[in-house]
Amino acid sequence: METSTLPGNGFPSSTAGSPVENQRFEINHFCEKQEIVVNRWIEETVSGSKNIEERQLGKLLKKMKKDDILICSELSRLGRNLLMIMGVLNECMNRDIKVWTIKDNYRLGSDINSKVLAFAFGLSAEIERNLISQRTKEALARKKAEGVILGRPVGRKSAKTKLTGQEKKIKELLDKRVSHSAIARILGVHRLTVAKFVKERMVERSDGLKVLK
Repeated sequence: METSTLPGNGFPSSTAGSPVENQRFEINHFCEKQEIVVNRWIEETVSGSKNIEERQLGKLLKKMKKDDILICSELSRLGRNLLMIMGVLNECMNRDIKVWTIKDNYRLGSDINSKVLAFAFGLSAEIERNLISQRTKEALARKKAEGVILGRPVGRKSAKTKLTGQEKKIKELLDKRVSHSAIARILGVHRLTVAKFVKERMVERSDGLKVLK
């Protein structure tokens, strides 16, 4: 590490109607003033449905080490909800990864105040998880009490599978007498998945060719 500079990791993230260019400009301007060298840039559109491991941010955190700095425009850019944000901050604090934000002016690091915050973040995330679980259970219990049948009706098959949309390609391969195992390798699925799909979605003609039901 050079004495006049600090290594940083820029993380602009966007939501609908919120381009990353503005955040990147803010982070660049901030880093120039603070004499921070940005080693890596990670840009993403935050999805509420993704786990942290599946996000670009999760991949970045795996590469970061103690005393590295994660720089973002504001804490809200770390996730779409409180649970996601608290989880990211808790991991950073526990691993002594510093989190700096520009608009919020947070400087979270390895000091005692940050350790206290890490505990609070972890506790908040746990409470949020429990509340979500409890609300889900209560909603399901209410639906059940109202006579609503939960889940897929018995005997009904899922309308969408891993091979949905691949019918034409599967038919072409079957017409060429390609085996289920070979089709599975081509499409990146298990052999039994192909066999089940063919059995449920296709019928065999008298000439031996497969056609869609």
